[in-house]
Amino acid sequence: MEEQTNKYQEQTLFSITWPLFIELALHMGMGIIATLMLGHYSDKAAAGVGVANQLLNMFILVFNVTSIGGTVLISQNLGAGKLQHARRLARSVFRLNFWFGIIVAILVFLFGEQLLQLFNIQGKVFDYGLIFVRICGISLFFESLSQALSAILRSHGYTKESMAVTVVMDLISVGGNIIATTGILGMPITGVTGVSWAIVTARFFAVCALLYFIYNRLSLKLGINDIFKAKKEDIRGLLSIGIPSAGENLSYQFSQLIITSIVVSLGTASLAARVYILNLNMICYLFTLAIAQGTQLLVARYIGGRQFDRAFKRGISTLKIAIVSSTLTSLAMALCGSSILKLFTNDPSIIAVGLPVLWAIVFVEPGRAMNIVLMSSLKSAGDVRFPVMIGMISMWGVAVTLSYLLGVHFGLGLIGIWLAQGTDEWLRGLFAIRRWLMKPWEHKTKVSVSA
Repeated sequence: MEEQTNKYQEQTLFSITWPLFIELALHMGMGIIATLMLGHYSDKAAAGVGVANQLLNMFILVFNVTSIGGTVLISQNLGAGKLQHARRLARSVFRLNFWFGIIVAILVFLFGEQLLQLFNIQGKVFDYGLIFVRICGISLFFESLSQALSAILRSHGYTKESMAVTVVMDLISVGGNIIATTGILGMPITGVTGVSWAIVTARFFAVCALLYFIYNRLSLKLGINDIFKAKKEDIRGLLSIGIPSAGENLSYQFSQLIITSIVVSLGTASLAARVYILNLNMICYLFTLAIAQGTQLLVARYIGGRQFDRAFKRGISTLKIAIVSSTLTSLAMALCGSSILKLFTNDPSIIAVGLPVLWAIVFVEPGRAMNIVLMSSLKSAGDVRFPVMIGMISMWGVAVTLSYLLGVHFGLGLIGIWLAQGTDEWLRGLFAIRRWLMKPWEHKTKVSVSA
Protein backbone atom coordinates (compact mmCIF):
# COMPACT_ATOMS: atom_id res chain seq x y z
CA MET A 1 0.00 0.00 0.00
CA GLU A 2 2.75 2.45 0.91
CA GLU A 3 4.58 1.72 -2.33
CA GLN A 4 1.45 2.51 -4.32
CA THR A 5 0.86 5.68 -2.33
CA ASN A 6 4.38 6.89 -2.99
CA LYS A 7 3.91 6.16 -6.67
CA TYR A 8 1.01 8.58 -6.85
CA GLN A 9 2.61 11.23 -4.64
CA GLU A 10 5.98 11.23 -6.40
CA GLN A 11 4.93 11.62 -10.02
CA THR A 12 6.53 14.72 -11.53
CA LEU A 13 4.68 17.60 -13.14
CA PHE A 14 6.49 16.92 -16.42
CA SER A 15 5.48 13.24 -16.54
CA ILE A 16 1.83 14.17 -16.04
CA THR A 17 1.78 17.34 -18.12
CA TRP A 18 3.44 16.48 -21.43
CA PRO A 19 0.71 14.02 -22.48
CA LEU A 20 -1.92 16.52 -21.29
CA PHE A 21 -0.27 19.22 -23.41
CA ILE A 22 -0.28 17.05 -26.52
CA GLU A 23 -3.86 15.95 -25.85
CA LEU A 24 -5.08 19.52 -25.39
CA ALA A 25 -3.12 20.67 -28.44
CA LEU A 26 -4.71 17.97 -30.56
CA HIS A 27 -8.16 18.61 -29.11
CA MET A 28 -7.87 22.33 -29.81
CA GLY A 29 -6.30 21.57 -33.16
CA MET A 30 -9.39 19.61 -34.12
CA GLY A 31 -11.56 22.69 -33.55
CA ILE A 32 -9.12 25.04 -35.27
CA ILE A 33 -8.79 22.80 -38.33
CA ALA A 34 -12.57 22.43 -38.55
CA THR A 35 -12.98 26.21 -38.37
CA LEU A 36 -10.16 26.73 -40.89
CA MET A 37 -11.72 24.35 -43.40
CA LEU A 38 -15.22 25.71 -42.89
CA GLY A 39 -13.85 29.24 -43.31
CA HIS A 40 -12.62 28.36 -46.78
CA TYR A 41 -15.90 26.56 -47.46
CA SER A 42 -18.00 29.52 -46.22
CA ASP A 43 -17.51 32.31 -43.66
CA LYS A 44 -21.19 31.98 -42.77
CA ALA A 45 -20.76 28.27 -42.14
CA ALA A 46 -17.80 28.98 -39.85
CA ALA A 47 -19.79 31.63 -37.96
CA GLY A 48 -22.85 29.38 -37.62
CA VAL A 49 -20.84 26.41 -36.37
CA GLY A 50 -18.89 28.68 -34.02
CA VAL A 51 -22.07 29.93 -32.38
CA ALA A 52 -23.63 26.44 -32.28
CA ASN A 53 -20.47 25.09 -30.68
CA GLN A 54 -20.80 27.66 -27.90
CA LEU A 55 -24.31 26.37 -27.23
CA LEU A 56 -23.18 22.74 -27.11
CA ASN A 57 -20.20 23.63 -24.91
CA MET A 58 -22.63 25.07 -22.39
CA PHE A 59 -24.32 21.68 -22.08
CA ILE A 60 -21.02 19.84 -22.00
CA LEU A 61 -20.26 21.75 -18.80
CA VAL A 62 -22.99 19.72 -17.09
CA PHE A 63 -20.71 16.71 -17.47
CA ASN A 64 -17.97 18.59 -15.64
CA VAL A 65 -19.98 18.29 -12.43
CA THR A 66 -18.77 14.75 -11.87
CA SER A 67 -15.53 14.81 -13.87
CA ILE A 68 -14.19 17.75 -11.84
CA GLY A 69 -15.39 16.28 -8.55
CA GLY A 70 -14.01 12.89 -9.55
CA THR A 71 -10.59 14.24 -10.49
CA VAL A 72 -10.23 16.01 -7.12
CA LEU A 73 -11.58 13.27 -4.85
CA ILE A 74 -9.93 10.33 -6.63
CA SER A 75 -6.58 12.16 -6.57
CA GLN A 76 -6.95 13.07 -2.90
CA ASN A 77 -7.78 9.47 -1.99
CA LEU A 78 -4.82 8.16 -3.98
CA GLY A 79 -2.56 10.62 -2.17
CA ALA A 80 -3.98 9.46 1.15
CA GLY A 81 -3.50 5.78 0.28
CA LYS A 82 -7.23 4.99 0.08
CA LEU A 83 -7.05 3.04 -3.16
CA GLN A 84 -10.29 1.07 -2.83
CA HIS A 85 -12.25 4.23 -2.09
CA ALA A 86 -10.71 5.78 -5.20
CA ARG A 87 -11.95 2.85 -7.32
CA ARG A 88 -15.43 3.15 -5.85
CA LEU A 89 -15.48 6.85 -6.71
CA ALA A 90 -14.47 6.00 -10.27
CA ARG A 91 -17.60 3.87 -10.64
CA SER A 92 -19.74 6.69 -9.25
CA VAL A 93 -18.29 9.17 -11.76
CA PHE A 94 -19.13 6.80 -14.62
CA ARG A 95 -22.65 6.26 -13.30
CA LEU A 96 -23.57 9.91 -12.94
CA ASN A 97 -22.21 10.93 -16.33
CA PHE A 98 -24.09 8.07 -18.02
CA TRP A 99 -27.40 9.55 -16.90
CA PHE A 100 -26.34 13.16 -17.40
CA GLY A 101 -25.37 12.30 -20.98
CA ILE A 102 -28.72 10.73 -21.82
CA ILE A 103 -30.72 13.63 -20.35
CA VAL A 104 -28.69 16.35 -22.05
CA ALA A 105 -28.67 14.62 -25.47
CA ILE A 106 -32.48 14.33 -25.38
CA LEU A 107 -32.91 17.99 -24.34
CA VAL A 108 -30.66 19.27 -27.13
CA PHE A 109 -32.33 17.05 -29.72
CA LEU A 110 -35.82 18.28 -28.74
CA PHE A 111 -35.11 21.97 -28.11
CA GLY A 112 -31.92 22.72 -30.06
CA GLU A 113 -33.63 25.01 -32.58
CA GLN A 114 -35.29 27.14 -29.91
CA LEU A 115 -32.05 27.43 -27.97
CA LEU A 116 -30.10 28.50 -31.05
CA GLN A 117 -32.67 31.22 -31.75
CA LEU A 118 -31.61 32.91 -28.49
CA PHE A 119 -28.40 34.01 -30.26
CA ASN A 120 -30.40 36.15 -32.67
CA ILE A 121 -28.52 34.81 -35.71
CA GLN A 122 -30.39 34.60 -39.00
CA GLY A 123 -30.29 33.31 -42.57
CA LYS A 124 -27.58 30.89 -43.64
CA VAL A 125 -25.62 31.43 -40.42
CA PHE A 126 -28.62 30.08 -38.46
CA ASP A 127 -29.21 27.23 -40.93
CA TYR A 128 -25.61 26.01 -40.65
CA GLY A 129 -25.69 26.31 -36.87
CA LEU A 130 -28.91 24.30 -36.64
CA ILE A 131 -27.48 21.45 -38.73
CA PHE A 132 -24.47 21.30 -36.40
CA VAL A 133 -26.60 21.38 -33.22
CA ARG A 134 -28.98 18.64 -34.37
CA ILE A 135 -26.28 16.21 -35.46
CA CYS A 136 -23.65 16.86 -32.80
CA GLY A 137 -26.33 16.88 -30.10
CA ILE A 138 -26.48 13.11 -30.59
CA SER A 139 -22.82 12.79 -29.63
CA LEU A 140 -23.23 14.58 -26.29
CA PHE A 141 -23.97 11.22 -24.64
CA PHE A 142 -20.59 9.92 -25.86
CA GLU A 143 -18.90 13.16 -24.76
CA SER A 144 -20.35 12.74 -21.27
CA LEU A 145 -18.97 9.21 -20.94
CA SER A 146 -15.57 10.14 -22.38
CA GLN A 147 -15.19 13.02 -19.90
CA ALA A 148 -15.90 10.68 -16.99
CA LEU A 149 -13.54 8.00 -18.29
CA SER A 150 -10.77 10.51 -19.01
CA ALA A 151 -11.08 11.91 -15.48
CA ILE A 152 -10.65 8.40 -14.03
CA LEU A 153 -7.56 7.68 -16.14
CA ARG A 154 -5.91 11.05 -15.49
CA SER A 155 -6.52 10.88 -11.77
CA HIS A 156 -4.53 7.65 -11.68
CA GLY A 157 -1.71 9.25 -13.68
CA TYR A 158 -2.44 7.56 -17.02
CA THR A 159 -2.33 10.71 -19.11
CA LYS A 160 -0.51 9.08 -22.03
CA GLU A 161 -3.44 6.76 -22.67
CA SER A 162 -5.89 9.64 -22.74
CA MET A 163 -3.54 11.41 -25.14
CA ALA A 164 -3.44 8.41 -27.48
CA VAL A 165 -7.24 8.37 -27.67
CA THR A 166 -7.27 12.05 -28.60
CA VAL A 167 -4.72 11.45 -31.37
CA VAL A 168 -6.98 8.94 -33.08
CA MET A 169 -10.06 11.10 -32.44
CA ASP A 170 -8.37 13.96 -34.24
CA LEU A 171 -7.42 11.77 -37.18
CA ILE A 172 -11.04 10.67 -37.53
CA SER A 173 -12.34 14.23 -37.23
CA VAL A 174 -9.78 15.82 -39.56
CA GLY A 175 -10.28 13.08 -42.12
CA GLY A 176 -14.01 13.70 -42.01
CA ASN A 177 -13.48 17.46 -42.31
CA ILE A 178 -11.29 17.04 -45.39
CA ILE A 179 -13.83 14.79 -47.07
CA ALA A 180 -16.75 17.05 -46.12
CA THR A 181 -15.27 20.38 -47.28
CA THR A 182 -12.97 19.52 -50.20
CA GLY A 183 -14.62 16.62 -52.02
CA ILE A 184 -11.29 14.78 -52.17
CA LEU A 185 -11.16 11.64 -54.35
CA GLY A 186 -14.45 12.56 -55.97
CA MET A 187 -16.41 12.37 -52.70
CA PRO A 188 -19.46 14.67 -52.42
CA ILE A 189 -18.95 17.96 -50.55
CA THR A 190 -21.26 17.73 -47.53
CA GLY A 191 -20.02 20.80 -45.64
CA VAL A 192 -21.36 21.26 -42.11
CA THR A 193 -23.27 17.97 -42.22
CA GLY A 194 -20.15 15.94 -42.94
CA VAL A 195 -18.09 17.83 -40.35
CA SER A 196 -20.77 17.14 -37.74
CA TRP A 197 -20.94 13.40 -38.40
CA ALA A 198 -17.15 13.19 -38.23
CA ILE A 199 -17.34 14.58 -34.66
CA VAL A 200 -20.03 12.03 -33.73
CA THR A 201 -17.85 9.19 -35.02
CA ALA A 202 -14.77 10.49 -33.21
CA ARG A 203 -16.58 10.74 -29.87
CA PHE A 204 -18.01 7.23 -30.18
CA PHE A 205 -14.52 5.88 -30.80
CA ALA A 206 -13.22 7.74 -27.73
CA VAL A 207 -15.68 6.01 -25.40
CA CYS A 208 -14.75 2.55 -26.70
CA ALA A 209 -11.01 3.21 -26.46
CA LEU A 210 -11.17 4.75 -22.97
CA LEU A 211 -13.19 1.80 -21.65
CA TYR A 212 -10.49 -0.50 -22.99
CA PHE A 213 -7.69 1.45 -21.27
CA ILE A 214 -9.52 1.60 -17.94
CA TYR A 215 -9.97 -2.15 -17.96
CA ASN A 216 -6.44 -2.80 -19.19
CA ARG A 217 -4.54 -0.34 -16.96
CA LEU A 218 -6.69 -0.24 -13.83
CA SER A 219 -8.30 -3.69 -14.05
CA LEU A 220 -11.57 -1.85 -13.56
CA LYS A 221 -14.53 -3.22 -15.49
CA LEU A 222 -17.47 -0.85 -15.84
CA GLY A 223 -20.70 -2.62 -16.67
CA ILE A 224 -24.49 -2.38 -16.52
CA ASN A 225 -24.59 -2.87 -12.75
CA ASP A 226 -22.43 0.23 -12.25
CA ILE A 227 -25.10 2.36 -13.93
CA PHE A 228 -27.69 1.64 -11.23
CA LYS A 229 -25.77 1.05 -7.98
CA ALA A 230 -24.64 4.12 -6.08
CA LYS A 231 -23.38 5.09 -2.62
CA LYS A 232 -24.99 8.28 -1.37
CA GLU A 233 -21.84 9.52 0.36
CA ASP A 234 -19.84 9.25 -2.88
CA ILE A 235 -22.46 11.16 -4.83
CA ARG A 236 -22.64 13.85 -2.16
CA GLY A 237 -18.85 14.20 -2.21
CA LEU A 238 -18.67 14.44 -6.00
CA LEU A 239 -21.50 16.94 -6.22
CA SER A 240 -20.20 19.09 -3.34
CA ILE A 241 -17.11 19.85 -5.43
CA GLY A 242 -18.51 19.37 -8.92
CA ILE A 243 -21.66 21.49 -8.73
CA PRO A 244 -19.96 24.72 -7.62
CA SER A 245 -17.10 24.19 -10.10
CA ALA A 246 -19.43 23.36 -12.97
CA GLY A 247 -21.69 26.20 -11.86
CA GLU A 248 -18.81 28.61 -12.34
CA ASN A 249 -18.09 27.18 -15.79
CA LEU A 250 -21.78 27.29 -16.68
CA SER A 251 -21.97 30.91 -15.57
CA TYR A 252 -18.97 31.64 -17.79
CA GLN A 253 -20.63 30.04 -20.80
CA PHE A 254 -23.85 31.95 -20.18
CA SER A 255 -21.89 35.19 -19.95
CA GLN A 256 -20.18 34.27 -23.22
CA LEU A 257 -23.58 33.72 -24.83
CA ILE A 258 -24.59 37.24 -23.84
CA ILE A 259 -21.28 38.60 -25.12
CA THR A 260 -21.79 36.72 -28.40
CA SER A 261 -25.20 38.33 -28.78
CA ILE A 262 -23.49 41.71 -28.29
CA VAL A 263 -20.98 40.79 -31.01
CA VAL A 264 -23.84 39.77 -33.34
CA SER A 265 -25.15 43.34 -33.08
CA LEU A 266 -21.78 44.56 -34.40
CA GLY A 267 -22.23 42.72 -37.71
CA THR A 268 -21.22 39.51 -39.52
CA ALA A 269 -17.58 40.58 -39.90
CA SER A 270 -17.18 40.99 -36.14
CA LEU A 271 -18.93 37.67 -35.46
CA ALA A 272 -16.73 35.78 -37.94
CA ALA A 273 -13.60 37.50 -36.58
CA ARG A 274 -14.57 36.48 -33.03
CA VAL A 275 -14.99 32.84 -34.06
CA TYR A 276 -11.59 32.77 -35.77
CA ILE A 277 -9.79 34.61 -32.96
CA LEU A 278 -11.33 32.46 -30.23
CA ASN A 279 -9.72 29.48 -31.95
CA LEU A 280 -6.38 31.27 -32.24
CA ASN A 281 -6.59 32.54 -28.66
CA MET A 282 -6.71 28.95 -27.38
CA ILE A 283 -3.17 28.46 -28.65
CA CYS A 284 -1.99 31.24 -26.32
CA TYR A 285 -3.18 29.51 -23.16
CA LEU A 286 -2.78 25.92 -24.32
CA PHE A 287 0.40 25.32 -22.29
CA THR A 288 -1.15 27.07 -19.29
CA LEU A 289 -4.15 24.73 -19.38
CA ALA A 290 -1.91 21.67 -19.57
CA ILE A 291 0.33 22.55 -16.63
CA ALA A 292 -2.68 23.80 -14.66
CA GLN A 293 -4.37 20.41 -15.06
CA GLY A 294 -1.18 18.60 -14.10
CA THR A 295 -0.75 20.88 -11.10
CA GLN A 296 -4.36 20.28 -10.09
CA LEU A 297 -3.73 16.53 -9.91
CA LEU A 298 -0.51 16.96 -7.93
CA VAL A 299 -1.94 19.51 -5.51
CA ALA A 300 -4.91 17.22 -4.79
CA ARG A 301 -2.51 14.34 -4.03
CA TYR A 302 -0.27 16.50 -1.83
CA ILE A 303 -3.31 17.80 0.06
CA GLY A 304 -4.61 14.25 0.50
CA GLY A 305 -1.20 13.29 1.89
CA ARG A 306 -1.12 16.41 4.15
CA GLN A 307 1.90 17.84 2.29
CA PHE A 308 0.62 21.41 2.43
CA ASP A 309 3.92 23.24 1.93
CA ARG A 310 4.68 21.14 -1.12
CA ALA A 311 1.25 21.96 -2.58
CA PHE A 312 1.77 25.69 -1.99
CA LYS A 313 5.18 25.77 -3.70
CA ARG A 314 3.88 23.73 -6.63
CA GLY A 315 1.15 26.28 -7.30
CA ILE A 316 3.54 29.25 -7.23
CA SER A 317 6.10 27.56 -9.49
CA THR A 318 3.46 26.64 -12.05
CA LEU A 319 2.06 30.17 -12.00
CA LYS A 320 5.42 31.70 -12.96
CA ILE A 321 5.86 29.29 -15.87
CA ALA A 322 2.31 29.89 -17.11
CA ILE A 323 2.57 33.69 -17.12
CA VAL A 324 5.80 33.68 -19.11
CA SER A 325 4.67 31.09 -21.67
CA SER A 326 1.24 32.60 -22.36
CA THR A 327 2.61 36.14 -22.67
CA LEU A 328 5.34 35.15 -25.14
CA THR A 329 2.92 33.06 -27.22
CA SER A 330 0.35 35.85 -27.46
CA LEU A 331 3.04 38.38 -28.39
CA ALA A 332 4.34 36.15 -31.18
CA MET A 333 0.81 35.70 -32.50
CA ALA A 334 0.16 39.45 -32.50
CA LEU A 335 3.38 40.10 -34.43
CA CYS A 336 2.31 37.60 -37.11
CA GLY A 337 -1.35 38.64 -36.98
CA SER A 338 -2.14 39.41 -40.61
CA SER A 339 -0.53 36.23 -41.94
CA ILE A 340 -2.31 34.08 -39.36
CA LEU A 341 -5.77 35.55 -39.99
CA LYS A 342 -5.33 35.07 -43.75
CA LEU A 343 -5.13 31.34 -43.10
CA PHE A 344 -8.80 31.50 -42.10
CA THR A 345 -10.24 34.13 -44.40
CA ASN A 346 -9.38 36.53 -47.23
CA ASP A 347 -12.20 38.94 -46.34
CA PRO A 348 -10.45 42.29 -45.65
CA SER A 349 -13.24 43.49 -43.34
CA ILE A 350 -12.81 40.47 -41.05
CA ILE A 351 -9.01 40.86 -41.02
CA ALA A 352 -9.32 44.58 -40.23
CA VAL A 353 -11.56 43.83 -37.25
CA GLY A 354 -9.37 40.98 -36.01
CA LEU A 355 -5.88 42.51 -36.09
CA PRO A 356 -6.27 44.94 -33.15
CA VAL A 357 -7.86 42.15 -31.09
CA LEU A 358 -4.71 40.03 -31.40
CA TRP A 359 -2.80 42.81 -29.63
CA ALA A 360 -5.48 43.05 -26.95
CA ILE A 361 -4.87 39.34 -26.25
CA VAL A 362 -1.32 40.19 -25.13
CA PHE A 363 -2.92 42.20 -22.30
CA VAL A 364 -5.41 39.44 -21.46
CA GLU A 365 -3.16 36.38 -21.20
CA PRO A 366 -1.09 37.06 -18.02
CA GLY A 367 -4.33 37.63 -16.10
CA ARG A 368 -5.85 34.49 -17.59
CA ALA A 369 -2.78 32.48 -16.56
CA MET A 370 -3.19 33.57 -12.93
CA ASN A 371 -6.87 32.72 -13.05
CA ILE A 372 -6.53 29.28 -14.66
CA VAL A 373 -3.61 27.98 -12.58
CA LEU A 374 -4.55 29.12 -9.10
CA MET A 375 -8.34 28.86 -9.27
CA SER A 376 -8.09 25.23 -10.45
CA SER A 377 -5.52 24.49 -7.74
CA LEU A 378 -7.79 26.00 -5.08
CA LYS A 379 -10.59 23.70 -6.24
CA SER A 380 -8.33 20.66 -6.10
CA ALA A 381 -7.62 21.52 -2.45
CA GLY A 382 -11.35 21.59 -1.72
CA ASP A 383 -11.66 25.40 -1.64
CA VAL A 384 -14.47 25.47 -4.17
CA ARG A 385 -16.85 28.24 -3.16
CA PHE A 386 -14.36 31.10 -3.40
CA PRO A 387 -13.53 30.64 -7.13
CA VAL A 388 -17.24 30.32 -7.90
CA MET A 389 -18.23 33.44 -5.98
CA ILE A 390 -15.47 35.63 -7.44
CA GLY A 391 -15.99 34.15 -10.90
CA MET A 392 -19.71 34.88 -11.08
CA ILE A 393 -19.36 38.41 -9.73
CA SER A 394 -16.55 39.27 -12.14
CA MET A 395 -17.99 37.55 -15.22
CA TRP A 396 -21.28 39.40 -15.04
CA GLY A 397 -20.27 42.57 -13.23
CA VAL A 398 -17.13 43.16 -15.30
CA ALA A 399 -16.96 41.05 -18.49
CA VAL A 400 -20.57 41.35 -19.65
CA THR A 401 -21.17 44.91 -18.43
CA LEU A 402 -17.91 46.30 -19.81
CA SER A 403 -18.37 44.39 -23.09
CA TYR A 404 -21.55 46.35 -23.77
CA LEU A 405 -20.15 49.65 -22.53
CA LEU A 406 -16.84 49.46 -24.39
CA GLY A 407 -17.99 47.52 -27.44
CA VAL A 408 -21.34 49.17 -28.16
CA HIS A 409 -21.87 52.30 -26.06
CA PHE A 410 -18.37 53.74 -26.62
CA GLY A 411 -18.12 52.24 -30.11
CA LEU A 412 -14.85 50.31 -29.67
CA GLY A 413 -16.34 47.20 -31.27
CA LEU A 414 -14.70 43.81 -30.92
CA ILE A 415 -11.49 45.14 -29.37
CA GLY A 416 -13.54 46.80 -26.63
CA ILE A 417 -15.19 43.48 -25.88
CA TRP A 418 -11.81 41.76 -25.64
CA LEU A 419 -10.47 44.45 -23.29
CA ALA A 420 -13.54 43.94 -21.09
CA GLN A 421 -12.87 40.19 -20.87
CA GLY A 422 -9.21 40.90 -20.15
CA THR A 423 -10.21 43.08 -17.20
CA ASP A 424 -12.34 40.21 -15.91
CA GLU A 425 -9.44 37.72 -16.21
CA TRP A 426 -7.03 40.05 -14.41
CA LEU A 427 -9.45 40.74 -11.57
CA ARG A 428 -10.13 37.06 -10.94
CA GLY A 429 -6.42 36.26 -11.27
CA LEU A 430 -5.43 38.81 -8.63
CA PHE A 431 -8.07 37.50 -6.24
CA ALA A 432 -6.76 33.97 -6.85
CA ILE A 433 -3.19 34.97 -5.92
CA ARG A 434 -4.39 36.63 -2.73
CA ARG A 435 -6.41 33.54 -1.78
CA TRP A 436 -3.53 31.16 -2.53
CA LEU A 437 -1.17 33.12 -0.28
CA MET A 438 -3.69 32.73 2.57
CA LYS A 439 -3.36 28.89 2.33
CA PRO A 440 -7.05 28.12 2.86
CA TRP A 441 -6.70 24.43 2.01
CA GLU A 442 -5.51 23.59 5.53
CA HIS A 443 -9.15 23.84 6.55
CA LYS A 444 -10.75 22.59 3.32
CA THR A 445 -9.30 19.10 2.84
CA LYS A 446 -11.93 16.51 1.92
CA VAL A 447 -9.84 13.43 2.73
CA SER A 448 -7.89 12.43 5.80
CA VAL A 449 -4.80 10.24 5.64
CA SER A 450 -5.43 6.59 6.37
CA ALA A 451 -3.75 5.17 9.39
